[in-house]
Amino acid sequence: MALTEAALLAMPEADYMNDEQIAFFRDRLTSMRNELQRKVDETVEYMREQETVADPADRATVEEEHALELRTRDRERKLLKKIEQALTRIDDGSYGFCEETGEPIGIARLLARPTATLSVDAQTRRERVQKLFAD
Repeated sequence: MALTEAALLAMPEADYMNDEQIAFFRDRLTSMRNELQRKVDETVEYMREQETVADPADRATVEEEHALELRTRDRERKLLKKIEQALTRIDDGSYGFCEETGEPIGIARLLARPTATLSVDAQTRRERVQKLFAD
């Protein structure tokens, strides 16, 4: 029987990143990767099938749609890279632990963002520093 999110959250802290949890997140990340890859393939096929439009107004609409699709796919490409990095962390045993502090990231945060590399505290500190230097 597959592990549910509720069962995952109910596990004791001592079970953090046990084999069941690792398998759950590997499956989730693999599903995300496969879905994104499917969308990329569909977009490529869709753009390949588009006919050249003679009317300038129609052509502008098609080009705007393509630009929007490409921006979306660019964000998804970046997410794909993060998913691949998360799967690599699963393989090397560092998945689920903050890359700054080494502390557990936490199941709830990983459920919300399976590609997270920082604990909530470390992420908050990083955003605060970025905001200070952005001003």
